[in-house]
Amino acid sequence: MENNSLKIFLEINRYNYIFFVGKKNENENFKIIYQSEISSEGIENNKIYDLEKTYNKIKKEVYIIEKKLNYVFKEIILILDYFNPTFINLSGYKKLNGSQVSRENITYILNTLKSCVEEVEPKKKVMHIFNSKFYLDDKKIENLPLGLFGEFYSHELSFILTSTDDYDNLKNIFDKCRLKIKKILIKSFVSGVNISENHKNIDTFFYFEINDKHSKVFFFENNSLQFEQNFSFGTDIIIQDISKITSLNLKDVKKILEKIENIKDGMPGEELIDNDLYNNSLRKIKKKLIYEIAHARIKEIAEITLFKNINLKYFNKINKNIYFKIDDKLYSKSFLELFKTIFSVENNFNIIFVKNLSIESYLSSVDRVVHYGWKKEAIPFSEVKKSILAQFFGILFK
Repeated sequence: MENNSLKIFLEINRYNYIFFVGKKNENENFKIIYQSEISSEGIENNKIYDLEKTYNKIKKEVYIIEKKLNYVFKEIILILDYFNPTFINLSGYKKLNGSQVSRENITYILNTLKSCVEEVEPKKKVMHIFNSKFYLDDKKIENLPLGLFGEFYSHELSFILTSTDDYDNLKNIFDKCRLKIKKILIKSFVSGVNISENHKNIDTFFYFEINDKHSKVFFFENNSLQFEQNFSFGTDIIIQDISKITSLNLKDVKKILEKIENIKDGMPGEELIDNDLYNNSLRKIKKKLIYEIAHARIKEIAEITLFKNINLKYFNKINKNIYFKIDDKLYSKSFLELFKTIFSVENNFNIIFVKNLSIESYLSSVDRVVHYGWKKEAIPFSEVKKSILAQFFGILFK
């Protein structure tokens, strides 16, 4: 295929390696021309435990894609959704004594804080750095205050790190596949970018995602990813609770939840579920019981993930917006209302449900971030040491 604009992406999650190949059309919109999904062998418990198995699986799929498209790729973009990143927020300071905030001031703070992080976490690799907050003489500034005068400047940075071993293993795998890793992105960051781009007036929010077996919450502040936490439970625990208390098998519980509607507070206490929906004709089950079980479990989920999560205690004080993404396989639409009611009423949150992004929208965001960068991303610069002669002329012509 004679097309130099083709790009290959790989998302690595707890279950699969998902490969995408896409290109931009004449309107600069991203179009997917190939997609494949294979089981993520060699990865378990957020680590690459079998390098050879991982390499062979990825190499084989890359070969299949290149052969099918008659195209040889030189670079690949990775999106990670499984490697438990580490989050560190630090502030740096600079006395200005009435002078302007210069690029050299900011470079100094950025490089100093990055060195501190690398010293504290020698076995971690910095993946993302975000310009989180700027203060000039104790006044919060929305944008980088280059050229402004003041006495004291404070700059907060957010760092996202991953294991150096995992990073080196991934690099080794793709080096052997003759592919250069152009960029590695954390998937939560990409999801946050999409929210920010589609809701221009909101730059600080929680994002809560739940599927059948897992849940995730992350926090975006000032368009910067600040924190992420994963949980090993999902909507299945609601199904299991209903099954246990009603003595119905899981299959019947799912069937009931697919058929009944309007599971809500205030429903008639004696209203029964149709016997045709489950096998035990002697068992009488009230709809209200299903509601009470689901309500209790969802409330517990809310407390563990957000309300009583000590990791989010500070963030809970400064934000009340939550974007919700709930798996489409959720068996009862009434559960959506239960989640909304519990999360909004219990802690006064503003709930906004979001749907699955189209693959084109998702990868368009990835491509934009890789190509143009993100407005809050910070890049450390190495200061070039000047020669004595250069320093002399710098002073002379200042």
